[in-house]
Parts: sequence; C-alpha cells; structure tokens
Amino acid sequence: MADQETLLERLIPGDLEHQIPAAIQKALPGGFRNRLLQVGLGLLISVGLAFVVRRWIERREAKRKALAPRPAAPALPRAPEPYASQPVTAPVTESHFLPDDGTQATRYPLLAQPQVALSGPIDQAMYASFREQLANAPREGTLVVSLSTLGGDPEVARLMGDEIRLLRDYSGREILFLGKVAVYSAGATFMAAFPADKRFLTRGTRIMIHERQIQSTVELSGPLKMQVASLKAKLHEIEESVRIEEEGFRNIIAGSRVPFDDVQARAPANWYIEAEEARSLGLVLDII
Repeated sequence: MADQETLLERLIPGDLEHQIPAAIQKALPGGFRNRLLQVGLGLLISVGLAFVVRRWIERREAKRKALAPRPAAPALPRAPEPYASQPVTAPVTESHFLPDDGTQATRYPLLAQPQVALSGPIDQAMYASFREQLANAPREGTLVVSLSTLGGDPEVARLMGDEIRLLRDYSGREILFLGKVAVYSAGATFMAAFPADKRFLTRGTRIMIHERQIQSTVELSGPLKMQVASLKAKLHEIEESVRIEEEGFRNIIAGSRVPFDDVQARAPANWYIEAEEARSLGLVLDII
C-alpha cells in the first residue's frame, strides 16, 4: 500500500487529498480510489499519445502526397475535322494560285471554275442542262452557278431559281451566282433567287431589268355575256402577271440600296445597270 501511494504521489505531485473532490473521497475506499486514479491517468496518457502519433502520421502522408509527381493526363484521341466548305473570301494558296491582275479575282478563287455554267436563252433546253449539271456537281462544299443570257421565259427562270432556293434551304450549302457579260430580263429573275451578298459579276457585265411583256389579241365573237367573261379572264391574267413581276422586283433589290419605287419607275424603259453601278447599289457583292 505504501508503494502504491508513493507511485501515485510521484505521478500527481502535491497534496492528493486536496486534488480529489470530497464527495468522491467519501464514496470510494482508499485502495480502490488510488487504482481508479491510476487507470484514468493511464487512459489519458494513452489517448494523448495516440492523438499525437496519428497527427504526425497524417502530416507525413500529406507532405508525401504534395511532393509526389502528378500523373500526366491521358492523351485524348484527336477528333476528326468536320468538312468545311472553303469560304468565298478564302486566301489564295499555291494550290489554286491565280495571277493578280489588279482585279478582285484573286480574292474569290472558287469563282474561277463554276460547277454549273449556263448560257443562251432561258428555256426548257437550258432547264434540262441546269438539272443535268446540278446532278453531276459535287454534293458538298460551295456551289457556283454562272449565267450569261439575253433573256427568255420568266417562268423557267423562276423554276430554276426555286431549285436553287430548295437546295440551299435543305442542304445549307453556300451557293454563289456569277453573271457574265449579260444578265438580261429573265436572267435577272434567276439572279433574284440568290441573296445579294452571294452575287458576283465579271467586269463589263450588264444587268437589264424590265417589265414583263405580253403579246396577245382578243377576238370578240358570240353572245355578249361570253365576251364579258373573256375580257375579265384576260384582265385577271394581266393583273396576276403584274403581281408576279412586283414579287420579282422585290427579290432582286432585297438587301440592296435600291428603293422599290425606283425600280418600278425605271423598269418600263428597260433599266440597264453596269457592273460597277450594281456593286455600288448593293445588287451584287463584288466584281471580278
């Protein structure tokens, strides 16, 4: 018993009787009380030592991870490049070099070789050629359509223009118009199917816009009431042709600086527009 007290006194210096509350001293016998204090003190020392050791281990692991080299990120497979059509204003490279003759030609190398080339009167024969060349043209990339004509059937021109519009809307392809030498009458109607910023002219080309023409005779013969119906039918034909003509005028000047009243005033006298004037009015993007 004396040895136990001596050990306890070594661990807890001072007056042991004053460091233990009086209630606990009364409740516990002397020997059991000393053992309880020894066990509690041992647990306290063990927990504190374990805490210190755990903190030391955590700091060492954190330092090791910070100094360890990071693994390189895995290389991602290179995605295939999507097909992109060459822009109209693409810079000229050695593969398609064009001589710089002081014009804008070198800025638009795609216009050098139209995939669809049309010339002559606009009629069913031209429409057949247009369809054949369109079918043989590349399915992707920018499509260039050139035209040189003194005019022809305006309804065939509208038909070819509708083919261009549908192709553009359904495929999203860039389709360019190149007018050469003369784009007269129905040729201007076909040109109207292309947005103003997709139209080009060669140097010296003229555009001619005029009113629709009609050549017809009316023969009156028979009951009077039948003549009234015949005359009304002819009048309706003329009125509808005027409406179609006005639609064409609006399509031609869309996106340009030409007022509708201006084209209406000039069309009856055959409005000839030189390439430079067409560019300044915004009817075409540029001249080559």
